[in-house]
Amino acid sequence: MIQSTNEEASAWRRKVSDFVGYGTVAVTIGILFFFLVLPVSVIMARAFFNNGEFTFRYFPLLFSNELLMGSIWNSVLIGIVATIFTTILSFPLALINARFDFKGKALLSGLLLVPMVMPPFVGAIGIMRFFARRGSVNLTLMDMGWIDTPIDWLGPDNMFWAVVILEVLHLYPIMYLNLTAALANVDPSVEEMATTLGVPKWKQYRDIVWPLARPGYFAGAIIVFIWALTDLGTPLLVGYHETIPVQIFNMITDVNENPVGYALVFLVIVMTVSFFVISKKALGGKKYEMMAKGHVSNEKKHPSWWGYPLIYGLVGGTAFIALLPHLAVLITAISDKWFMTPLPEQYTMEHFKQVFGTDLAFNGIKNSFFLAGLSTLVDLVLGLLIAYVIVRKLVPFTGALDGLVMIPLALPGIVLAFGYVVTYSDTILDPLHNPVPLLVIAYAIRRLPYMVRSATAGLQQMSSSLEEASTTFGASRFHTLRKITVPLVMANLIAGALLCFSYAMLDVSDSLILAMKERFYPLTKAIYVLFLEQGTGELVASALGIIGMAILIVCIMGSSLVLGKKMGELFRS
Repeated sequence: MIQSTNEEASAWRRKVSDFVGYGTVAVTIGILFFFLVLPVSVIMARAFFNNGEFTFRYFPLLFSNELLMGSIWNSVLIGIVATIFTTILSFPLALINARFDFKGKALLSGLLLVPMVMPPFVGAIGIMRFFARRGSVNLTLMDMGWIDTPIDWLGPDNMFWAVVILEVLHLYPIMYLNLTAALANVDPSVEEMATTLGVPKWKQYRDIVWPLARPGYFAGAIIVFIWALTDLGTPLLVGYHETIPVQIFNMITDVNENPVGYALVFLVIVMTVSFFVISKKALGGKKYEMMAKGHVSNEKKHPSWWGYPLIYGLVGGTAFIALLPHLAVLITAISDKWFMTPLPEQYTMEHFKQVFGTDLAFNGIKNSFFLAGLSTLVDLVLGLLIAYVIVRKLVPFTGALDGLVMIPLALPGIVLAFGYVVTYSDTILDPLHNPVPLLVIAYAIRRLPYMVRSATAGLQQMSSSLEEASTTFGASRFHTLRKITVPLVMANLIAGALLCFSYAMLDVSDSLILAMKERFYPLTKAIYVLFLEQGTGELVASALGIIGMAILIVCIMGSSLVLGKKMGELFRS
């Protein structure tokens, strides 16, 4: 009798496991199909079909358009140059973090991560104020007698570099996190042995350190490249409109009259997916693994007497320069009577009061809190279930599920937003009438990989024996998940949720494209509209940007404290 009862209980647990596993897979596939595969498929179909007939005529029109071809080249060049510069900037910083221990390391390392949460979209406001023809920089240089006439820093010839610099200052932390994690896994004894054998230091980095750190580098590089290639907010505010994202943004309203937009978006999909696949191939070439993986020494060297000023100068200087655009936004937000002087004559908090006294700005904050909170809740539930299925292998094809969930990292937000407008116009989800459902879905889809990565990291550290003991004593799979699994991985869930929430709060592409009515404007759309207003619009937009950045700083610093060095795993593609 007891044996029969145990067999029935075991059979019931298997059924519950199958239900959780296959049910999660079915829901995930359904969501990704309707809000990832379908929009992309519609774009691809409309790029090749006209009134039901197959055609290639949109592509010759695209390739013969000098503006669009120039925009494609500019965007690719922005991605390449930004990736090169982030590499040059991040490698020495990662090397310092992985190899040396020094006073204030935790503080400086935390400051290096802050620019990651401060989007260049907001920093562009400060850059334009400081580097205008009659801005702070030119006035200071003229007062010092270094120049006689203002330099056109943001003129047509320099806008490209303004965008690149803002992208680099925003994206280098992603490269830094990946390289730091990769370098930390390189056993120092291998380099010590090479030094003993007389191998020059530069050759050690080329033949030992680089091959071992290469997977981490490419994981960060592809994210940086695609992010810089498809960023909409920065070139839009700087005024550099000859880029792919801005051209797509301008085509949203007349895409039916000008179907070349479908061909352009299709080309962006092909480019980003191709670069993503190329990066994977690069990782799949030669593989170098540590024989003692998992037993790398944690002992860090202390810098020499001359190394301290070099390290403090490099790390502190990088953090300071990266924060300058946002410091400029802060000064703009509290400025009063600022005309033809390097810095404001007076300071005021009036613009922050105007944020809460202006319907557009205050609604932007409320809408973003609601949308980001709801999307984070979706990510939290779905991300935990997906991670649980993957780690506990509740289905036989967990690798395919993991790859499916990571697809949003390879598709730019502007592509998905464009796809949603095209696919769901004149339906119940039409963003022209009410963009809330699509905004929540868009935010959730694009941040789901971060939650899955964070939850996966926590579940991998947790022993499955605790869950097995619970089910052995008769607890259901759901009860075990709720009472044992979730509390044990709560730190990872909180960290992932903070990251998803913070990025959704200042999302640019989805917010600018999908929010078409003022009462639905999220934070970033409100900032953009205020920035275009005459008078105090720029000042109120700066104050609103500072409030948004403050929210993000709290979220990301909390996430960093919880995850520590494992935070870089969230940005692996």
